[in-house]
Amino acid sequence: MTSYILLILLILQILIILKLFLSRKDEAPALEGIFYKLWQSTGIDKTIGELSVYLKELKETSKSFERIFRIPQERGALGEIALEGVLADQLPPDMFGIRERILEGKVPDAYIRSLEGIICIDSKFPLDNYIRMREASDQKDRELYKKKFLEDVKLHLGKIERDYIHPELGTAPFAFAYLPSESIYWFLVNEAFDLVREYIKRGVHIVSPLTLSHRVELIKVGVQTRRISEKAEKIKRELEVLSESFKKLDETWKVFYETHLRNLWNKAGEVDFCYREIRGKLDRLSKGL
Repeated sequence: MTSYILLILLILQILIILKLFLSRKDEAPALEGIFYKLWQSTGIDKTIGELSVYLKELKETSKSFERIFRIPQERGALGEIALEGVLADQLPPDMFGIRERILEGKVPDAYIRSLEGIICIDSKFPLDNYIRMREASDQKDRELYKKKFLEDVKLHLGKIERDYIHPELGTAPFAFAYLPSESIYWFLVNEAFDLVREYIKRGVHIVSPLTLSHRVELIKVGVQTRRISEKAEKIKRELEVLSESFKKLDETWKVFYETHLRNLWNKAGEVDFCYREIRGKLDRLSKGL
């Protein structure tokens, strides 16, 4: 894309120079021939044609995305896909879920298993009035749609609070309202900071793809640290059990060795002495015969 921009600037410079020289009628025919040969030999005409096709495709793609963001259902689906991508890229499968029924029948768009409980995530966001605000040409209309948008946000955050923050049922004391747009997220932070802060206090945190990614990493580190700690504690308990077992074995071995095995050794010596004594007498008798 950068190379195309540079090419356009170069062409514009050439055209400006060409216009200046063409104003001098005596040099116009020769300059036209030179410029035509340069145009053909460098393949600029072909490149310009490719560029126009590229720009046309880019424009159509932009229109497609605009249509997606205008349709609430498709906009919501796009947000859910982006959210699932963030979670799947950063978390193991046992740490998150997508559209699963929890909390007495509630179905959040996603959730994360954390040390503080289940963190519910809602990826739907009311953006219709935001789009109208951005497209409004009149300042009064922009202010009107901005007010309506912030009212929509307030109602939506209140619904998330009622539906997904229930520590008594196993949730975390907070939930995430996922916004799949960094620009809208920063608009809220800058233009409605008091509203954002109020709902943070009430447990509803608005997150963008970037801020959610940071939160997810912190949550994952906390869970992994807890799991390592639990494994270390389990190993410690197993070592303590093994130590107790070895202690009992040591005590049993001492009794066996110092009492039974030593007595058995002494008895074996007495038996061997008697055996040798009897064997000697038998040998002497056999020789006397």
